[in-house]
Amino acid sequence: MSFTQRTDRRLLASALSVSLLLADAGASALAADASLSEQPPEPAFDQKRFTNEKDQRDWSLIVGAGAIYEPEYEGGDKFEISPVPFAVFTYGDWLEIDPRGITITPFRHDGFALSGNVGYEGGRDEDDADRLKGLGNIDFAATVGAKASYNWNGLEVYAAIDQTIGGSESLIGTFGAEYQAPVTERLILGASVEAVVANDKHMESYFGVDAAQSARSGLAQYKAEAGLKRVDVSASAIYMLSENWLVRGEAGVGFLTGDAADSPIVEEKVQPSTSLFVGYKF
Repeated sequence: MSFTQRTDRRLLASALSVSLLLADAGASALAADASLSEQPPEPAFDQKRFTNEKDQRDWSLIVGAGAIYEPEYEGGDKFEISPVPFAVFTYGDWLEIDPRGITITPFRHDGFALSGNVGYEGGRDEDDADRLKGLGNIDFAATVGAKASYNWNGLEVYAAIDQTIGGSESLIGTFGAEYQAPVTERLILGASVEAVVANDKHMESYFGVDAAQSARSGLAQYKAEAGLKRVDVSASAIYMLSENWLVRGEAGVGFLTGDAADSPIVEEKVQPSTSLFVGYKF
């Protein structure tokens, strides 16, 4: 199973910003306690030292684990829980390594960013669900891609394209928007919408049924052509338990469209999912 889409740099940036807010709140609280009590106050938190340390360090790392509750396959009507360990490492503003792969961002200017990535497509196993038996496996394969985005006051609008090398030989286009905003010093809420378009090879691999597959599986022959594959909407929340520990939850639903929705492989066009992760920020 693939990793949830939103465990990425935005989670890391939000976690760091909330940590700084918590540090400021902690310093303010110590000062208030000192003014209200006649007893000698405890030594104040060295905010300057903390801030300098963050400024000097170019890298960040979050490690953790969680679980995803989602359909057995894209289009399935039965669900499963998949445990997922993860690590998100960033260096400066240009390098990110996470469970999806490696992303390099060589250009940033006034909210605009251009990036390239190397990742993978998990493929599909005919043993993943009863409905898939006889359809054969779709091999695991590498992907290369590029992304253009614009970020303004917590709102990111983006367009991305990814090519699978081997496997399904998919060409996927993704267009979307995501907004994140701090509600309190510890809580950040987010919402996103995304549309996915795919080429003929992707649609045929995941939603088409040729004559041989039809004979083995009992499903009717079906040709799936390129077009809009699905639309996803989701809501997320990040809560800082402390300066280092955070928890992130997300709930979303995808709507299969066009030839994907009409495929005999698909048992349910509406694809809900939820995830919960706990991480430690170094």
